[in-house]
Amino acid sequence: MSLIYAKFVIQILSNQNMNIKKHIPNLITLINLFCGCVAIVFVSKAIETGDSFNYEMAFYMVCLGIFFDFFDGFFARLFKVSSPLGLQLDSLADMVTSGVAPGYVMYSLFANSAHELGTSPAIPFLGFIVTLGSCYRLANFNIDTRQTDSFIGLPTPANSLFILSLPLVLKFSDSLMLLEILTNQYVLLVITLCSAYILNAEIPLFSLKVKKFNFKDNALQIVFLVISFVLLLLFHFGAVPLIIIFYVLLSIVNNLFLKKK
Repeated sequence: MSLIYAKFVIQILSNQNMNIKKHIPNLITLINLFCGCVAIVFVSKAIETGDSFNYEMAFYMVCLGIFFDFFDGFFARLFKVSSPLGLQLDSLADMVTSGVAPGYVMYSLFANSAHELGTSPAIPFLGFIVTLGSCYRLANFNIDTRQTDSFIGLPTPANSLFILSLPLVLKFSDSLMLLEILTNQYVLLVITLCSAYILNAEIPLFSLKVKKFNFKDNALQIVFLVISFVLLLLFHFGAVPLIIIFYVLLSIVNNLFLKKK
């Protein structure tokens, strides 16, 4: 009788442990969402006060959100608790952290720039084209079975980092040319449209996932990471847009090389 009772208790504890594990990835996803919400608050404060420190905090919060975005999937695979709910929750969280936040930053850049496109108060809202492109990308990603080992189009976290870094480039750069470029509404419009396009373009981009622990199978990833590290050391925040552009160009070159094989 005591043996049966012991087995019953062990089974209950095992089921409870499984239930806890099931919720861990979703909890991490919600932390990602929280980071995105806080980032938006900092962007709002930056617009209100003109203090660029708030843009810096928004950038860090988005980075933190992307960090949790990576680990929710990692723990879902580790605990073998992947679910349709987790997939949808992940996209909804990314929509805030990597969709609304960068769109709001682009809105603020338009609002604080010279009025080449006109003085209409509606012009800054063009920045939310980034958000629309991100939304379409995230919805399409959920039904696209081709993006298991690599990406087609720029992932929303990478695009978010690109956009969030632009105010920091303005803050920390002494280049008058960069200042003129990033406060020109025509340039901002081109960046916005290119951003929405590259998110959804049929361009295969390599993944940073490591499957085999050898140089030959990971040469592309290693080269990218080494060059990215060097760029960060040299240019700090200014390296972020360069790294994203380099990532896209390196993927295109890699695709051309693979076609020739």
